[in-house]
Amino acid sequence: MKILHTSDWHIGRALYGRKRYEEFSRFFDWLIGSIESEGIEALLVSGDVFDNGTPSNRALELYYRFLCRVAGAGCRHVVITAGNHDSPSLLNAPREVLRHLDVHVIGCMTEATEDEVVVLHDADGRAELIVCAVPYLRDRDIRRAEAGETFEDKSRKLVEGIRDHYREVGETAVAIRADHGGNLPIIAMGHLFTSGGRTIEGDGVRELYVGSLGQVRAEIFPDCYDYLALGHLHVAQQVGGSDVRRYSGAPIPMSFGEAGQRKIVLMVNAGVEEVTVREITVPVFQQLATLRGDWKQIVERIAAYKNEPAPVWLEVIYEGEEVVGDLQERLRELINGTSLEILRTKNMRLVQRTLSRMATEETLDDLTVDDVFARCLNAHDVPQEQQAELVALFHETVAALYEEAGQGAA
Repeated sequence: MKILHTSDWHIGRALYGRKRYEEFSRFFDWLIGSIESEGIEALLVSGDVFDNGTPSNRALELYYRFLCRVAGAGCRHVVITAGNHDSPSLLNAPREVLRHLDVHVIGCMTEATEDEVVVLHDADGRAELIVCAVPYLRDRDIRRAEAGETFEDKSRKLVEGIRDHYREVGETAVAIRADHGGNLPIIAMGHLFTSGGRTIEGDGVRELYVGSLGQVRAEIFPDCYDYLALGHLHVAQQVGGSDVRRYSGAPIPMSFGEAGQRKIVLMVNAGVEEVTVREITVPVFQQLATLRGDWKQIVERIAAYKNEPAPVWLEVIYEGEEVVGDLQERLRELINGTSLEILRTKNMRLVQRTLSRMATEETLDDLTVDDVFARCLNAHDVPQEQQAELVALFHETVAALYEEAGQGAA
């Protein structure tokens, strides 16, 4: 069976106030074309379908319109699992209707492991593939809180809970495979942070409690999985150097930091004897670029982009020695009448000068939640030896807030 593995669409995401619906629409058009040309029979989406738990009507329209088009492209099955950005209840709400389109949605951990195992059939109705559709596993799903437990106890229990769940779902899949003759490939899906996973600053990957404190080692996944289709990290990568344990990465750059990445989806050919993987490059639908340097260098870089046929979104970081107080005005004059658009400007020289006077020009857009918390610790003179545990507890609290927001969204 020919399978396409993708994840981390983040439909509805904006970049410094600019909505990106046109990009998502063009990506879905391209994806439909790729499904047709490659003869894809099953599409796996490993979490973070939407950028938040309350997607806009436009984001929902893009999602449902795409699902309606998939069957027409020759793809018989779609399996979608929720990520940490998704609202489980919102994803689950239409699943009975979507099932009639052979779209299987798993929005949250289920009470019975067999409900996370999907058997896919070929055109003649014969079982051809087993998918262990494991969604993002939330703390409250897999760990029972106990009074007096330490930070290390919480982290250990989280990892053990994830390991046990994947083992139990795998055992269920093996039992189902035995009922079908014992020779079907098994693919597992997941949305989590594995140890050693690569991220890029500003890529939007939230430091989850499960991810930052209980990073999952590759060894926790049972050997019965012939392919592991993961989501959460935006950089496409192998897990532990294995060609059959993969993050597909985000198909669209989520930040200027991701602009230079090669974005891909993964075509998996799952046969009885062998599983092979091929990377398919996703085109650039909206060019992003970061211009960094002194004024002369920035002018030269902008001049080079003026002849680009398609619009380019720019991030400009001025690092010259000269203090340029009217940077915004100068830049507007440079790009006037071109297809260039500056979404973010950072005047490092002005910031440094202002900081020297014990002030800052920074906005919340320039800071992560971790930056803000770190500054609070320093402002209150919290001893360095106490900061590590406080930061860990802060991550746990933030993750719990994200989860509550996702649960209450729908």
